[in-house]
Amino acid sequence: MLNVNVKNIDMKFNTSNEVFAPRNVDKGTLAMLSIIEFKNDDKVLDLGCGYGIVGILSAKIVGATNVVMTDIDSRAVELTRGNIDLNNVKGIEVYQSDGFKNINEKDLTLIISNPPYHADFSVPKEFIEKGFNRLAIGGRIYMVTKRKDWYKNKLVSIFGGVKITEIDGYYIFMAEKRTTTYSSKKKLKLRR
Repeated sequence: MLNVNVKNIDMKFNTSNEVFAPRNVDKGTLAMLSIIEFKNDDKVLDLGCGYGIVGILSAKIVGATNVVMTDIDSRAVELTRGNIDLNNVKGIEVYQSDGFKNINEKDLTLIISNPPYHADFSVPKEFIEKGFNRLAIGGRIYMVTKRKDWYKNKLVSIFGGVKITEIDGYYIFMAEKRTTTYSSKKKLKLRR
């Protein structure tokens, strides 16, 4: 069992060697959580929840009924459900889902993800594009990776801008939805 304190909130988690970061909470996730500013009325999606640290912390801050958690892996979903009970935050919705496929939530105000970044970019591409469509105007997406350029370029192309914070070799990206459509890629005409 992992005992964790994030943002002065104590939590505990059962884990398994079958899921990401079973022995210690991932340093990138902790770095990302250290800079997220939650709002009391946030509607949060923990996208790729693993054993549940992001969503459970979110529920302790914004309330369990304002949090949705998803993971493609059935073992991760099983662990998350147990950890919700263990941390007394009943009311969180948890879905086994490949990205957004099995969830209907819209008008989210906060999407948080530590996407797989050891493979190709198909998963984070979907998370960013479909995440934009699920966010309310003013909603934010936070992602953490060890790769900078692709994520920066993709988030700028969709959201029109991105804030990047580097902590211990991890890049934390925050982009805010300001319009209802993807950012345009129009080139500015130079005046002579």
